[in-house]
Amino acid sequence: MRTGSTRPAGRRDQRRPRAVPPQRSRHQPHRPPRPHQWFAERLLAVLSGQRPVHWMLGHTVGDAYDQLAELAPSTPLGTARGTRPVLRHCHGAQPATGVVEAFASIAAGDRVRAMAFRLEQGPDHRWRCAAVELGGERLVPAGPGPR
Repeated sequence: MRTGSTRPAGRRDQRRPRAVPPQRSRHQPHRPPRPHQWFAERLLAVLSGQRPVHWMLGHTVGDAYDQLAELAPSTPLGTARGTRPVLRHCHGAQPATGVVEAFASIAAGDRVRAMAFRLEQGPDHRWRCAAVELGGERLVPAGPGPR
C-alpha cells in the first residue's frame, strides 16, 4: 500500500468523482414569522375552537382576554361544512413605536371572514394582543347594558 494516495488500495482507475456545484435554493431562506402573523394564527386557533381560550392568557392585555373568553365558546371562526379554517392573508402596520395594527382574512370552505387586532409591546419587549374585531363588529364582552 502506498502512502499519500487518495485512491483505495488496489484501485487502478485514475478518474476522480466530479465536483458537484453548490445547489442554490429556489426558495427564500426561512424567516421567523412576524408578531402579527404569529398572533393571527393563535387567535384563529382559539376562535375556531382548536385551542382553549386560556392558551392566550399570557399573550393578551386589557380587555382582549375578556373578549376572547366571551367569544371562544361560540367559535365564530369555526369549521364550515367540515372545512378547517385557514389564514389566507395577514398584514400589519405600525402606527406608533411599540404598536402594530393588523388585519387578516380567514377562509373556511367558500366562506371568508375578516379579523382585525391590535398588538402592543410591553416594557419587557413582548408583544401582547390588546383588542380583537371580527367582521366589522367590535367584540366587547357582554355586560350590563345602559338603563
